[in-house]
Amino acid sequence: MEMKHRTHNQPTQGEMRKYLRSHGTSAEASMWLLLKARQMDGVKFRRQFSVGPYILDFYAPELKLCIELDGAPHYTYDGAESDRIRSEYLMVHHGIHILRFENELLFKNTEGVVEMIREAIRVRREALLHTSLNVPRS
Repeated sequence: MEMKHRTHNQPTQGEMRKYLRSHGTSAEASMWLLLKARQMDGVKFRRQFSVGPYILDFYAPELKLCIELDGAPHYTYDGAESDRIRSEYLMVHHGIHILRFENELLFKNTEGVVEMIREAIRVRREALLHTSLNVPRS
């Protein structure tokens, strides 16, 4: 019997995921209040979920949708390059789509962020439905 390599929530990252959940930013705490308990269009989001070598801020496995909240370190050349490599890995190897929001945007325009997430949920549901039915999109 062939062993399947586990790529999600690897036990070796358990302590780090737990640490990140309990020491999150105020933006992450605010976003979690919007996402937890299937409040966002009935979608189950997980907090600090690992995929391969990366820990995602928020992840909806059924939609392969990740939400990342970014602070100042992400807006440097090195931060942007790291995010690009991470995003490419998640998309190419796992089919995960990523939404990125600057921390301050969540506080300044919560309604707009919620609408963008709802639109991404709608698009991902439609894409996955077409993929599962193997129906060409028009």
